[in-house]
Amino acid sequence: MLAVLESSPVNLILASNSPRRRQLIGLTGWEFTVSVSDVDESTHENESPAEYVLRLAESKARAGMSRAHEDQFILAADTTVVDGSHILGKPIDEADAMRMLTQLRGRTHQVYTGLALLRMSGGLLLKDLCVTNVPMRDYSDEEIRAYVATGDPLDKAGAYAIQHAQFRPVARMDGCYASVMGLPLCHVVRLMQKMGIEPKANVPDNCQNLLEYECPVFESILSE
Repeated sequence: MLAVLESSPVNLILASNSPRRRQLIGLTGWEFTVSVSDVDESTHENESPAEYVLRLAESKARAGMSRAHEDQFILAADTTVVDGSHILGKPIDEADAMRMLTQLRGRTHQVYTGLALLRMSGGLLLKDLCVTNVPMRDYSDEEIRAYVATGDPLDKAGAYAIQHAQFRPVARMDGCYASVMGLPLCHVVRLMQKMGIEPKANVPDNCQNLLEYECPVFESILSE
């Protein structure tokens, strides 16, 4: 591990326009700014879900280099829903959202989140991956229609937000809840620590308090 730099302020850029990621990274105590670059999110032939999200996370981080300063760090993430061997991106319309939610109903799928952390000084780039099993409840067709009508699924991978207060699509969780929202915070902390930077807050406590979720995996993640 590199020498700890926590005595100096962390100049962090979050390469995401997701309000959920902004909310989550705020739990670390690090000050940050947001800078987003468009990248092609098409899958490559024979690309695994892990390869896909890690490639996109790295692409997003590197796309921000032209607007970053030498003393900054760029954090990027990509999240996708995987059902068997099928990557489910964002639905193209309401009918597609209905199809995805029907496909996922009453079954367990996986959410993959890839992270990339780029230190502008020296160009060091580190990546990490979080995979979470997500068992969906057996919601009704009427519930699907009502949720799709809110418009919420249309900008979400797999057409759902785990934290949606009315729909509540997930039956239970025993993995990283924050990763399903788009940013596995303990994995972020682990990456930052590898670059010698410690969080300014108790991240596991803050995350569990915000999400009202007793996380069973944070200790094992942070001990690796």
